Amino acid sequence: MATAIRLQNPATGITKIGYYGFSWTSLFFGGIPALLRGDVGIGLGMIAVGMIAAFVGVGLGWFIVGIIWAFIYNKIHTTRLVEAGYKLADTPERMREAQAALGIGDQAVL
Repeated sequence: MATAIRLQNPATGITKIGYYGFSWTSLFFGGIPALLRGDVGIGLGMIAVGMIAAFVGVGLGWFIVGIIWAFIYNKIHTTRLVEAGYKLADTPERMREAQAALGIGDQAVL
């Protein structure tokens, strides 16, 4: 189950929500959640990979790719936000959990 974490860009003050953990929406909708979050390249890439896997694997390929994608997409999205300058800005407990789940250090804490 995905857990939400608040991130804030200290330079601009913009706040965004990141997630970590299993993404049910990515499992059911493939690359569409990535497109809605503004990750156009990643979303289109996932849709293309899923379509190729479905064609090659006669449908089962899409399911396998979808399961893998559901486990990794939230981490990819939130890690990219941190790399873009956003810092974790939530409760201390949530920030510790997010740091452990995302594999990021104290430099990512506001």
